[in-house]
Amino acid sequence: MTYIEPAPIKDKENPLESMMQRFDKAVELLGISEEMYYILKVPARQVTVGLPITMDDGRIKVFEGHRVIHSNILGPAKGGIRFDPAVNIDEVRALAAWMTWKCAVVDIPYGGAKGGIACNPREMSAGEMERLMRAYTVAMLDVFGPDRDIPAPDMGTGPREMAWLMDEYSKAKGMTVNAVVTGKPLVLGGSLGRTEATGRGVMVSALAGMDKLKINPYKATAAVQGFGNVGAHAAALLHERGVKVVAISDISGAYYNEHGIDIAGAIKYRDLNKGTLANFPAATPIAPDDLLTLNVDVLVPAAKEDVITHENAPYIQAKMIVEGANGPTSASADDIINEKGILVVPDILANAGGVTVSYFEWVQNRMGYKWNLDRINRRSDRIMKEAFDKVFHTSQQYNVPMRIAAYIVAIKKVADTYTFRGGY
Repeated sequence: MTYIEPAPIKDKENPLESMMQRFDKAVELLGISEEMYYILKVPARQVTVGLPITMDDGRIKVFEGHRVIHSNILGPAKGGIRFDPAVNIDEVRALAAWMTWKCAVVDIPYGGAKGGIACNPREMSAGEMERLMRAYTVAMLDVFGPDRDIPAPDMGTGPREMAWLMDEYSKAKGMTVNAVVTGKPLVLGGSLGRTEATGRGVMVSALAGMDKLKINPYKATAAVQGFGNVGAHAAALLHERGVKVVAISDISGAYYNEHGIDIAGAIKYRDLNKGTLANFPAATPIAPDDLLTLNVDVLVPAAKEDVITHENAPYIQAKMIVEGANGPTSASADDIINEKGILVVPDILANAGGVTVSYFEWVQNRMGYKWNLDRINRRSDRIMKEAFDKVFHTSQQYNVPMRIAAYIVAIKKVADTYTFRGGY
């Protein structure tokens, strides 16, 4: 029997610590009491399980899985399930808290949760993945539920894994319960518009920011770091609205074209090229780090956390940063970015389009009725624009950056709700 040891926490800035630094600033500005501080800080529930799985070669491996419900004050908890070797409880706690603030800032009646299993899906067969997801679902039967905790895909998981989760949960309940999970295949109650929802929210946030900065989208330039689901859709939608995307990047490297990149062509090339932009012919290769410091109007970090740090922040020339990824800017870079006068649309606002359409999927499942794509896009665009305006207004009211303003909006909503509901 083999026990899969979770990877150690990275030495660089812990995303949990970065999140808590911003949280603490917002709490101080709001004048939140010490009691409320701990109510908002401490997760409502943490579950860690060992999952013995029979591998294809007959050996049994034990994987460690987590589910953290940070808050269920606003409603059932909501958050993805991550399959990744680096999954650890600190990361899951941080991401669960992020989900609480993300749902609150866009005014969705959800609390925050996150789940993860320390495994490497690239080294696992479909059968091994299925057994692992089904075992995790069984272990979490008293956690998951359409009125308690609603998972979704995350790094290393997708519609296929959500279908297995829904099926296993439904078997246990003796009936089909498609509202227990979002991000499902369309035929199982998934929602139109979900795939591009996060990237679409990034686009709406970027256009709202351009409006505030009096930047004409048809004369604007952008660089997008990360060309996965979020980055590619954000780039394509910005391109559709007249923004010239001059640089894109993925795991294979970064690519620059001062005249603008044909994003539809880049997506087609990536899909035909084993999922990467390697040797992309319509642009010049540049150093991946150089993409972040290009002289563009809009920078969209849509890859991973902690890519903007105190080391490269002084060299960033963009007028606006729209955070497609979770935690792409470390707390140590915040002051440098703010001193440079760069408008930052923070992750908990900019990439909340995904959870917004996940909410729509849940609503449709509960109603037993499907909405068309036009209705979904109109409603998600409205929610994202209203959230942006509220955060921008709050940033002016408190004279703070958009990031702290987003935390103020979110924390105040959760704290006020808790106060009205009453505790012990």
